[in-house]
Amino acid sequence: MTAPTYPTASDADAEDTEIDAGPPCVLTFNASDPSGAGGLAADITAMASVGAHALPVVTGAYARDTAEVFNHFSFDEDAVAEQARAILEDVAVQVIKVGFVGTPETVSTIAEIAADYADVPLIAYMPDLSWWDESQIDAYLDAFRELLLPQTTVLVGNHSTLWRWLLPDWQGERSPSPRDLARAAAEAGVPYTLVTGVPLPDQFIDNVLATPQSTLTSQRFERFEAVFTGAGETLTAAVAALLANGTDLTAAAAEALGYLDEALDAGFRPGMGHVVPDRLFWAQPEAGEPESLTEEEAQALQVLDMPAHDTKH
Repeated sequence: MTAPTYPTASDADAEDTEIDAGPPCVLTFNASDPSGAGGLAADITAMASVGAHALPVVTGAYARDTAEVFNHFSFDEDAVAEQARAILEDVAVQVIKVGFVGTPETVSTIAEIAADYADVPLIAYMPDLSWWDESQIDAYLDAFRELLLPQTTVLVGNHSTLWRWLLPDWQGERSPSPRDLARAAAEAGVPYTLVTGVPLPDQFIDNVLATPQSTLTSQRFERFEAVFTGAGETLTAAVAALLANGTDLTAAAAEALGYLDEALDAGFRPGMGHVVPDRLFWAQPEAGEPESLTEEEAQALQVLDMPAHDTKH
């Protein structure tokens, strides 16, 4: 009988070298979303789709379906801090992404953590919070503006959401432009603002990466007839993942917008509510094209094609 062989130290070193050359890592703070439309589910699938590894820190959980949010349950800020610091001491993080984190106390905790990793870009997404209590919204937005925006590299949000938050007293005859919103964000310390859903004539919308001085990139898309849930989360996660891969910001924003457009175009309705972006649209087989199998796969299927049992069950 031949004696078994085991990997040598040099073999292990070679394997470690191969494993180390993996995808870049993005630390993401967000809530668990049972619908899979947004939250950590959106972050993980979108980041994996564009080539990054998500390090998800759970900040709370939604009670929601695909149509609306009914409630949100926040984690204690110490639990959030322990999750984040444990993984940060183990894994090198290229980008930090922040979604909805539930309470001003958790915002403060994340701001402290981000300050300890000031050289890591931070991408912040501000969702629509109209489902929430008004007093809670005000306290949350104030904390986010004072504590987290000064450390934010890119702020992402829908035009109407950012307008209500950053320019609540806007008096102009026209709606604020992306540069107006970028200027307001810059007053809180944000150098770049990605504004989505800017209304245009003829059923088009614009999406603009802007600074107070200029527009860096913009992409306009024809408005979809369907109502989507999770589009903003998908876009923000894609931008964070592309930046982690070394893509410059302007190219990352343009590529992420193109990715989002295809994910929306392939969107599906898993329940009775809104449409969810298909973040893995590229993995679906083309309609009408049979899937081809390798010879090994065909043989494996033949092995698994077992005859039925001769019982009545």
